[in-house]
Amino acid sequence: TDMMGVVYHPNYLHWMEMGRIDYLKRCGVTLNELMADGILFPITEVSTQYKNSLTLGDSYEVQTTMSGLNKAKMEYTYKIIRLRDGAVAVEGYTRNLFTDTQGKIKRLPDHWFKKINDVYQQEEKKHE
Repeated sequence: TDMMGVVYHPNYLHWMEMGRIDYLKRCGVTLNELMADGILFPITEVSTQYKNSLTLGDSYEVQTTMSGLNKAKMEYTYKIIRLRDGAVAVEGYTRNLFTDTQGKIKRLPDHWFKKINDVYQQEEKKHE
């Protein structure tokens, strides 16, 4: 937090990262497994809109939704909700490219793509 007890703005980016990691875990994929397979997924785009402040002691929830997926990239949207009143504190977006360990774009192998895509498609059907 800052001197006024307001959450320091880069913390929201960390919470969005935790949301991505949790999303992949729900797909049955861990960061360590991807990295062991030589797959990294650096962020190439990020945006945030700060709407309402979180303050010291506020409880929050990170809602993470995959908004796009193909074998070269994945995209997520986020809402960070202040639980005491349901206010949206932050809305965000990230795009990650799949790369090898040298940073060259790499297509996600079928077995990883299927695990992630199965969950993504199930969620898409819920929103139709």
